Amino acid sequence: MLIKQLSIFVENKAGRLAEITAILAKAGIDIRALSIADTTNFGILRLIVDKPDEAEKVLKDAGLTVSLTNVIGVGIPDKPGGFSSAMKCLADAGMGVEYMYAFISRDQGRACMILRVGDNERAIQALQQDGVEILTSDRIYKM
Repeated sequence: MLIKQLSIFVENKAGRLAEITAILAKAGIDIRALSIADTTNFGILRLIVDKPDEAEKVLKDAGLTVSLTNVIGVGIPDKPGGFSSAMKCLADAGMGVEYMYAFISRDQGRACMILRVGDNERAIQALQQDGVEILTSDRIYKM
């Protein structure tokens, strides 16, 4: 149930994202979700792709600093309160969220989120007990 996320160290300069995404495109790797956090000099690009192990290899072969991290994918009702109920579930379990980002699903009526928490298994258990849908890696990679 865990999703492999790529984290890539990126210099904050014009054209760098174009270079990275071109490497992935040339390798036939499709981006499913992304987030970037930056400072003045660098950023961390976080990606969910359809072939994470392959992506890690081609990016490292291109000289990039890349790591794979396990994250959780959740599907929540795309309506007021859907996101809030999932966050309340984690809060009630005493768990915080390190970071998160949303992505678009082709499924009508559902919003999708990627979560990074300190204890994935505990978070999955708490979310499932509260009826929150946990998305499998296979499902996300094939979206």
